[in-house]
Amino acid sequence: MSLILIILLMLTSKHVSASSTDHPQAAGRVLEVEALLKWKKSLSGQAQSLLSSWKRVPGSDKSPCTWTGIHCINGGSVSTINLTSFQLKGTLDDFNFSSFHNLSCLDLQHNSLKGNIPPRISNLSSLAILDLGYNQFTGYIPRDIGTMMKLTVLSFSNNLLLGSIPATVANLSNLSVLNLANNRLSGSIPPELGRLRSLSELRLNLNDLTGEIPASIGDLIGLKVLSLYGNHLSGPLPPEINKLTNLTLFFLSNNSISGLLPEKICHGSILEDFCASNNRFTGTVPKGLKNCTSLTRLRLDRNNLVGNISEDFGVYPNLDYIDLSYNNFHGQVSPNWGKCQLLTSLKISNCHVTGVIPPELGESTALHYLDLSSNKLEGRIPNELGKLKSLFNLTLSFNSLSGKIPPEIGSLPDLSYLDLAANNLSGSIPKQLGHCSKMLSLNLSNNSFHDGIPVEIGNLVSLQVLLDLSRNLLSGEIPWQLGNLVKLEVLVLSHNNFTGFIPSTMDQMQSLRIVDLSYNELEGPIPKSKAFQEAPPEAFKHNKGLCGNRTSLMKCPPPINTTKDRKDLLLLISLSVSGASFFLTILIGIVCILRKEWRKNMRNKLTDSQQGNLFTIWSYDGKLVYEDINGVNEGFNAKYCIGVGGHGSVYKAKLSTGQIVAVKKLHPLQYTTRSEDLKTFESEIQALNKTRHRNIVKLHGFCLHAKQSFLVYEYLERGSLALILDNVEQAKELDWSKRINIVKGIVNALCYMHHDCKPPIIHRDISSSNILLDQKYEARVSDFGTARLVKLDSSNWTELAGTYGYIAPELAYTMKVTEKCDVYSFGVVALEIIMGHHPGELIGCLSTLPTCSEWNPDSTMLLKDLLDKRLQTPDRELAVQVAIIIKLGFRCINADPKFRPTMPQVSQELSISRLDHISSSPCHTFTLGELLNLDLQVEEP
Repeated sequence: MSLILIILLMLTSKHVSASSTDHPQAAGRVLEVEALLKWKKSLSGQAQSLLSSWKRVPGSDKSPCTWTGIHCINGGSVSTINLTSFQLKGTLDDFNFSSFHNLSCLDLQHNSLKGNIPPRISNLSSLAILDLGYNQFTGYIPRDIGTMMKLTVLSFSNNLLLGSIPATVANLSNLSVLNLANNRLSGSIPPELGRLRSLSELRLNLNDLTGEIPASIGDLIGLKVLSLYGNHLSGPLPPEINKLTNLTLFFLSNNSISGLLPEKICHGSILEDFCASNNRFTGTVPKGLKNCTSLTRLRLDRNNLVGNISEDFGVYPNLDYIDLSYNNFHGQVSPNWGKCQLLTSLKISNCHVTGVIPPELGESTALHYLDLSSNKLEGRIPNELGKLKSLFNLTLSFNSLSGKIPPEIGSLPDLSYLDLAANNLSGSIPKQLGHCSKMLSLNLSNNSFHDGIPVEIGNLVSLQVLLDLSRNLLSGEIPWQLGNLVKLEVLVLSHNNFTGFIPSTMDQMQSLRIVDLSYNELEGPIPKSKAFQEAPPEAFKHNKGLCGNRTSLMKCPPPINTTKDRKDLLLLISLSVSGASFFLTILIGIVCILRKEWRKNMRNKLTDSQQGNLFTIWSYDGKLVYEDINGVNEGFNAKYCIGVGGHGSVYKAKLSTGQIVAVKKLHPLQYTTRSEDLKTFESEIQALNKTRHRNIVKLHGFCLHAKQSFLVYEYLERGSLALILDNVEQAKELDWSKRINIVKGIVNALCYMHHDCKPPIIHRDISSSNILLDQKYEARVSDFGTARLVKLDSSNWTELAGTYGYIAPELAYTMKVTEKCDVYSFGVVALEIIMGHHPGELIGCLSTLPTCSEWNPDSTMLLKDLLDKRLQTPDRELAVQVAIIIKLGFRCINADPKFRPTMPQVSQELSISRLDHISSSPCHTFTLGELLNLDLQVEEP
């Protein structure tokens, strides 16, 4: 009996012990469930549907371990929360961090979370990875972050964080990655960061950091990535930087760092990417760089470096990109560059380089971009450059090159930019240039070319940016084939010896904005197109006898009266033809009657519901739809044309159903007829047709036809923003309140396209001509004929699309399209809305910052001088919003895409930012320099 009691007591004690162990774990799981469900409830957008698995499961011990984005350790406690790119919208205010004792990874990057980062986040004492990057967090980095001793990865990059970097971060002794890039952090780099001996990546780029780089950074001997570009750092590099012998990526660009480059920058040939451009470095190139065979990318441009460029650089088998421009280098272009088989970009412009262009460059067959402009090169252009079949941009302008243009240049299939201006080139312009079907810009000005313009130049139907043949010895008549260049925006033929009439075919060059034919021997009437009729008098002066309905030109004489003999001849011809015409007319009439009967029968076959909207029958009979649209505007008659763009003309069409639509007829040769290309085009249009947003024009459908292709959109009454801004009376109706709302509408549309569409959509042609307004002045983004769906596993390289003046500058040397291309175009449009005209000169100043007073931070230009003079200066409330738009516009058109904000960041700042100084100081006393130096203040909740 006693034995039985002993056994029972033992079993009871084991049960009690097990229960006491399980109870805390079960209680912990309950707390985690409650915390996650509470936070989910606070989120908006698509979070509720994407996190639909986050719900209680009665009787299940695995909850929440089976939920989306949740992982648990063996005991069932949450160890990982990974919700990357879940479109989460909300804050962390309702996140109960203290409920997660075993959480080791919290990854919420690439969402739309906002608000402050709560100091309570430090309660996650077991956390090893914390990534809140690519959100919209504001406020300051909590000092309590320094108590999270187990952290190995800390990333707050690409947010809107303010203030300084807390020195307490240096307490995180296990940290291997610290990424605070692309925020608004200010102050200096804390010297205490030198205590982070485990650090392998330090990214502080794209902030507002000032002061010198602390010497203690040299103590981070395990550092592989050091990224400090895009700040306001100054002073020399500390000698201790030479201790960082494990660096593979070292970025210092766009600061004000002075002194010498580090001598041991490539110790052990580990360094792959070194960018120190746009600083104030002096002295020579470190000898270590000459033998740094590991280099893939090197940027030293825009400094004050000296030395012999032919001796300071070696052969780099892995080099992809090098830019040495805007320095004081001398010497010659080394033939060794031809041995760099992977080199895609070679830029050595604006130096003091002499000698000839080595023929060996033709062996570097991967070259996309070759820029040797503004040097002292002489001799001939090597024929061997014709081997560079991947060449996209060839710029050799402002040298002393002589001889002829090699005909082999015309065999470069991808050549889009050719600039040979300001040399001593002679001979005829080779007709082979007409084979460069992708040419966008051709500048041969300021040379000694003679003979005429080859008619083959008229084959360059992609030419859009520029055709400049001015200041040569060209003669003869201007070929009528130049009228085929319907996309061309700038045509300069001045200072030559052209004779005869200006071809009437130039009437069809509707995209032309600037024309200059001065100092020639031309005569006769000028074309009737807008560019010719509105060109300044200087564009036609010093010619033989140009005439037209302009005060600066003489009147054209009346047509010569026909003689009796000519009348008799015409009568004879008419009688000869009339018989054949009579029979032909009868035949055409019969065909038309049969055709009309067939169309009538086809319509009778449709149901009444289908007849209500033409686009409900889109999939039934494409030929009928094509003929209906083609018929109502009389075969795309010019009188129905309501706009012309770089890729097509837009017509207003009232269909047989009474529906009014906008039909964009694409320019010929815009698309190929290869089946795979047509299939790609169709699939993209169908994807775009599914987009539904109040600020995006509805795309009804499209037609691909052997003769002509067009896109069909909803029709908006007020037309394009460009036309309204061009019209004085209509522009006055567009007051500041309307303009601000238009900007916000464009922002909303681009946010939707870039971040809410799956896959994301890049428009590629955001311009004022492609922003349409409805009756209430609501903005709609239109013209998706050139848009691209972004494949996340693709490089997204493409042919150049867009409107000149709105195209991001990086597309001049790379065809990789990103959403930052749209951001640039938006910045141009935003400034255009505020200024009332295209901000051309200001954009030009951006690329020549040191010489443009308008971009100098000390500029005394008044803010009101940027505003549209046709409107009154906005009151204080509107002035704040206008100023914020101007500041954001300048950020968006930064030449470096890495410096541009994302569209959600623009949206965030438009919604929550303020400028206290502006609100207390009217626009007529506030300068542009003061505005550019101001930080946007976050509104208090």
